[in-house]
Amino acid sequence: MAEEAPPTPPATSLYVDGCPGCAIDRKKATNKGIPYKELFFVAVTTIASALPISSLFPFLYYMIEDLHVAKTEQDIGFYAGFLGASYFVGRFLASIFWGVVADRIGRKPIIVFSVFSVVIFNTLFGVSMKYWMAITTRLILGALNGMLAPIKAYSIEICRPEHHALGLSIVSTAWGIGLVVGPSIGGYLARPAQQYPNIFSDKSTFGRFPYLLPCLCISFFAAVVLVSCIWLPETLHKHKNIDSEIEMSTESRTPQTEHGEKSLYKNWPLMSAIIAYCIFTLHDTAYSEIISLWTISDRRYGGLSFSSKEVGQLLAIAGAGLIVYQLLIYRPVYKFLGCVNSCRASSALSIPLIAAYPFMTHLSGYRLGLALYSAAIVKGALGMTILTGTSLLQNYAVPQSQRGAANGIAATAMSFFKAIGPAGAGAVFSWAQKRQHAAFFPGDQIVFFILNTVQCIGLVLTFKPFLAVPEH
Repeated sequence: MAEEAPPTPPATSLYVDGCPGCAIDRKKATNKGIPYKELFFVAVTTIASALPISSLFPFLYYMIEDLHVAKTEQDIGFYAGFLGASYFVGRFLASIFWGVVADRIGRKPIIVFSVFSVVIFNTLFGVSMKYWMAITTRLILGALNGMLAPIKAYSIEICRPEHHALGLSIVSTAWGIGLVVGPSIGGYLARPAQQYPNIFSDKSTFGRFPYLLPCLCISFFAAVVLVSCIWLPETLHKHKNIDSEIEMSTESRTPQTEHGEKSLYKNWPLMSAIIAYCIFTLHDTAYSEIISLWTISDRRYGGLSFSSKEVGQLLAIAGAGLIVYQLLIYRPVYKFLGCVNSCRASSALSIPLIAAYPFMTHLSGYRLGLALYSAAIVKGALGMTILTGTSLLQNYAVPQSQRGAANGIAATAMSFFKAIGPAGAGAVFSWAQKRQHAAFFPGDQIVFFILNTVQCIGLVLTFKPFLAVPEH
């Protein structure tokens, strides 16, 4: 009698019990829709982290005046640039550390700690009465707010592949909203004793600390978000040899060991995407600084003589336009053009737009408002498209086990360029105001010319051989 064949062994389990990353992958396998709840948490935590970054821009000019460090009015931009850059110097020093830690202990602890740092140090910045204290609190806030690297990895890991672009665009849009709503809060709530004398007196707490109210509002929002982080799920796989585990699909068993062992610094698709990303973030940060200083500066120096409230209103409308673009327009653009082509098109369209800014000083009334608000809305949408596209290229170039570290490297490099952005923009702006009658690009025209030069460099870096597109 023939010997019976041994029974077929049970199929290898696709998931490891107790692993939060496997739990997320199991959920993605069974639910093919968009993870709205998780993306909501991504959005609010990102906004809380981004709000304090540029909330000081509308009142930065006045804050430097009140701190009595600038000897002349033309020197204010110089000192404002260093204060604006201090946050990014701190982030430059710590971003790789937070990215590596996020790959070791998980995304959630770093996200929670980052939001907590906003609550504490943003409030302390609001009570700064000395220039050194303002720079120090911003520097520490930048170093402890390690949100950017893990939140990008997180937004990819909670989504199915077909929703990766949406996940990262949520981060980019929420970050952009924070960078726009933050200045709106700063513009409307700074110096409340001067703006709203019927409500706040000069002898009140907000009269003695004129920049505390906007900082306190942002810190309160961050505190609410901090509590909501209780429901934030972890996405990191916490078992060994994850790169050789079975893909979270019954059809695929693709090991990633070879790809996962590649050195990040030798990964040219990653490095080339980071280089382009850094140039575009340098431009974006310098643009934010310049717009705030340019609109507030006096018309005799080529500015628009806006109040901090008017600057806040401009940035608020630009943020509203960014939300509409994200919800209705970005996904069709991404599906039609893809990462690289959308970056190229957006970068090319930004050049004539930026070149038009200095000529808006010849306008007034509703013509000025229409031109300025339209330009700010379109520029915000184009910038978001560029940064989302380059972020997608970075995350597609590495496996999950290296994603936090890769985003940490990107955040470190980006922070270095973002630190250069405000400092350089402030110095250039201060220099430009002293050359109103120069023959070559007089006054603020040279500022926007330099901005466009940086944009052109970024555009060139989106083409071969400078950019290597990852296989995905």
